[in-house]
Amino acid sequence: MRTCRGVRESLKMSNKKVDVLLVGAGVMSATLGKLLAQLDPSLKIMMVERLSKVANESSHGLNNAGTGHAGYCELNYTPQAADGSVNIKRALEINAAYEVSLQFWSYLVDQGLLPTPEKFINPVYHQSFVRGEANVDFLRKRYEALHKHHLFEEMEFSDDPAVLRDWMPLVMQGRDGKEPVAATQVKHGTDVDFGFLTRKLVKALLKLPNFELKLNNTITGLKQHDDGRWHVRVKDTHDDKTRTVEAGFVFLGAGGGALPLLQKSGIPEAKGYGGFPVSGQWLICHDPKIVRQHTTKVYGKAAVGAPPMSVPHLDARILGGESVLLFGPFASITTKFLKEGSIFDLFGSLKSGNFKPMLSVARDNLPLMRYLIGEALKSHKDRVDALRDFFGNARENGWELASAGQRVQIIKNCDTKGGKLEFGTEIVTAQDGTLATLLGASPGASTSVQAMIEVIERCFKARMKSAEWQSKMREMIPSYGASLDDDVPLLHAVRKRTLETLRLERESRA
Repeated sequence: MRTCRGVRESLKMSNKKVDVLLVGAGVMSATLGKLLAQLDPSLKIMMVERLSKVANESSHGLNNAGTGHAGYCELNYTPQAADGSVNIKRALEINAAYEVSLQFWSYLVDQGLLPTPEKFINPVYHQSFVRGEANVDFLRKRYEALHKHHLFEEMEFSDDPAVLRDWMPLVMQGRDGKEPVAATQVKHGTDVDFGFLTRKLVKALLKLPNFELKLNNTITGLKQHDDGRWHVRVKDTHDDKTRTVEAGFVFLGAGGGALPLLQKSGIPEAKGYGGFPVSGQWLICHDPKIVRQHTTKVYGKAAVGAPPMSVPHLDARILGGESVLLFGPFASITTKFLKEGSIFDLFGSLKSGNFKPMLSVARDNLPLMRYLIGEALKSHKDRVDALRDFFGNARENGWELASAGQRVQIIKNCDTKGGKLEFGTEIVTAQDGTLATLLGASPGASTSVQAMIEVIERCFKARMKSAEWQSKMREMIPSYGASLDDDVPLLHAVRKRTLETLRLERESRA
């Protein structure tokens, strides 16, 4: 069947006029739609998704790490300089951004627009674990730099094996105690089922009279007319008919599929952007005897030259109500931009404006290419051997392989090298504010609220200056307009509220 329970789909899409068109039914589009609907319930919003389900690509539970990325455990957000110092700027930015997401989700829970918190977010200790003298020294310096900042004041550090056996018993199994080890932990870390969260956000939107969801619909073209409005061609894969939607604002929230759509738009701001697709796989364990032994998220150090999505971590996850353990992800080379995409996606994205940067990145990142090919050729035994760095007693028959999501890293022009590979995210907007997209992957869903607020600030400038919208923003996000990085009392007040509302203290769920 084309339709599903609770989904209203119009049969007459020709010349359909909307204020906002959201392309892709993932967490970014759902978040932007919910923010805009709260700011102005009269806005006519349409969401178009090429698949038959909401949140079935990048936002699907298995297609992302599920870590509420706050910089607590992700060592790649705190690079070490040649002089040994640790740069914490990125970790501070990500932590403050995640607090914005927590505030918005708390507001929606308070308003009854999201279900009870444990359905989509759960408290999980965030831990980092390293081995060897050099890595222990790095982790100590990282802790010392972060701990003195109020955003990370609750972080703990230990290099005592006895303490670590208490923190992470599964990870410490089978270690002889001779090798230097160290770990940090933050107790109010989170595990988030972004697929469930996205579906509930969309379900809440579907209750509004001015919102429509179109599943099984693919964007085949988009063009801006002289009046500034976009005419978007949408093909319904059910009846194979192409119709037109006229929109005042278009958001391309299609994950890896955003870049090709951005190129179709023809806006000057799209010139020079390319994409470097990376796929991934997990080892997953369902055995309750093993799962019960590990209740935290433990992140290690990535291999030199590895993309951020392949930072190794052993994760306690709750997916569809089931407690499981995931290890990985194991990155691999691909030419697809989406998990359910085409092997020709990469080649189709090559344009005259981005050919030079794409070629330059391919030339300058041969070690990364070799790494990805090596990851792809790993056997099950090789993957379990990698797992044993975290769980020394792991057995091959206790773990099975599962596909993770596709990610498209950003490639852009660079004056010195011709092209540069970026591992973060970037918002691209048309000069007139009528179109926006989000490119890149990390930290992705965790900072979706902050990212979508930035989209609104860029593309709805006049309305965002109004007293009405400013007031509503502060109602939804109490820290809006202030800096959690600078304001210690505000951070404490905000964090106290979100931890209580979302029940993120483990004791509150005992």
